Amino acid sequence: MPSDEEITRHHDAPPGRSPWVGEPAPPYEIEVVDYDAGWPADFASVAARIEAALADVVLELNHVGSTSVPGLPAKPVIDVDLVVADPGDEASYIPALEAAGFVHTVREPWWHGHRMLKHADPMTHLHVFGPDCPEIVRHQLFRQWLLDHPDDLALYADTKRGAAAVVNARAGGGTVMDYNAVKEPVVRAIYDRMFRAHGLLA
Repeated sequence: MPSDEEITRHHDAPPGRSPWVGEPAPPYEIEVVDYDAGWPADFASVAARIEAALADVVLELNHVGSTSVPGLPAKPVIDVDLVVADPGDEASYIPALEAAGFVHTVREPWWHGHRMLKHADPMTHLHVFGPDCPEIVRHQLFRQWLLDHPDDLALYADTKRGAAAVVNARAGGGTVMDYNAVKEPVVRAIYDRMFRAHGLLA
């Protein structure tokens, strides 16, 4: 289990380090839509595909992000956390996922060994981490916090729509990383409020 300090620490990308596998994602228009009751079924479909591809390599598989929170508007992308024994051992899982239609797009060894793969149908971002990763805990806590605190859910919903509007007002739009950067101050404030309520942060 990660320590309280590890769970509450916010991470920033090291300057000059590119996360992209291949060419960076081009700018596009960020779409935030109302909650879709079909998203849990989309996750179930993706999870079945991952489990069929990897079998016992899968240590944990969770639906995370905004599409996992009923009532929360979101980009129509299913976010999934996959835990494997060693995300740095790409040969143990990436070829099998690629054969199942996933595309490896992000490699961030400085952030808990994170790798990300995309799938187009349904649109999915698959995040790969290792055991006892604090980010897994953070995602689960945040999801439950939003379910239990309608004021913060409403704040986050407004923040997401506002961030999309800011990014889309730029010539050519932006990327998910641009969108996340606009949201970040509010997201971190909600996280810190949550951590204090759980006694993880003074």
